[in-house]
Amino acid sequence: MNNIELSKGTSLPQVGLGFWKVSPEDAAQTVIAAIDAGYRHLDSAADYGNEAAVGEGIVQAIRAGQCSREELWVTSKLWNTDHKAEHVRPALERTLRDLQLDYLDLYMIHFPIALEYVDPAQRYPAEWFFEPSDPKPAMKPAKVPIYETWRAMEELVDAGLVKHIGVCNFGVSLLRDLLNYARIPPAVLQVELHPRLSQQKLLRFCADNDIGVTGFSPLGALSYVDIDMAQRDDSVLELEVIRTIASRAQRSPAQVVLRWAIQRGTAIIPKTTRPERLRENLALFDFELSEEEMKAIDSLNEDRRFNDPGHFCEAAFNTFFPIYE
Repeated sequence: MNNIELSKGTSLPQVGLGFWKVSPEDAAQTVIAAIDAGYRHLDSAADYGNEAAVGEGIVQAIRAGQCSREELWVTSKLWNTDHKAEHVRPALERTLRDLQLDYLDLYMIHFPIALEYVDPAQRYPAEWFFEPSDPKPAMKPAKVPIYETWRAMEELVDAGLVKHIGVCNFGVSLLRDLLNYARIPPAVLQVELHPRLSQQKLLRFCADNDIGVTGFSPLGALSYVDIDMAQRDDSVLELEVIRTIASRAQRSPAQVVLRWAIQRGTAIIPKTTRPERLRENLALFDFELSEEEMKAIDSLNEDRRFNDPGHFCEAAFNTFFPIYE
């Protein structure tokens, strides 16, 4: 396993396992299988609704001697309804209880979207609607600046509850603004990255500012077909350029795309619950793509974003909420 060196001198394992869309029924066993396969980077979030099960898997793996807590990198994320300063630490503490951990390696702002607070006793995870039972439910934006949320995130580091803090789904303008006032700069940016959305300028900006990058949905469209946010023919895995490289390397098309991602210097968090796929997604460090092959995959970029609040919030949550424009 290769690592990404972060600004504090710590190392982020380059391949992790993402838990978005993993059912609570499958999550604990998936953690155990992943750690057994060699994963040491687990990426969760309160919004996924499975952190208690992920925590149970972590506890079982540690008790069985598969790994120690210190060997694991565990990430979670602050949900949109908890951006006000007084809600940040309670949200983290709930995540720590669910995961049965004393600290997180990385805690991230999930979206640059602040929504009105929802009491966890009323509904947890809070999800997107403010009041789902309304005749036409919608999101309810809250007036909370990122500055306020970030100050509260920094206090979590001061308290020893998290080792690093970061952000998800931020572009260069938001990052530049955040860096102007951050006492503790973001250690990691997590964004959608795949051959149809290569985000070259964003990666260059992060490299220039010592911000590590994790790509979610590294296989692109396949993460979104089952939730009607992409079509199966949007996948790059059937493209001739990918299949030709896969044939040359004697690897699967998915491994070629994942290798392209890590060879760019990013971490990735592909999701699977299948043991054979867990092993396949980790088997990326004994082959290399040529410069010409990397450029050929780079050329597939279309700036095609599948996970875009500017589209899905209006379609699914009756609220027009663009963030990237």
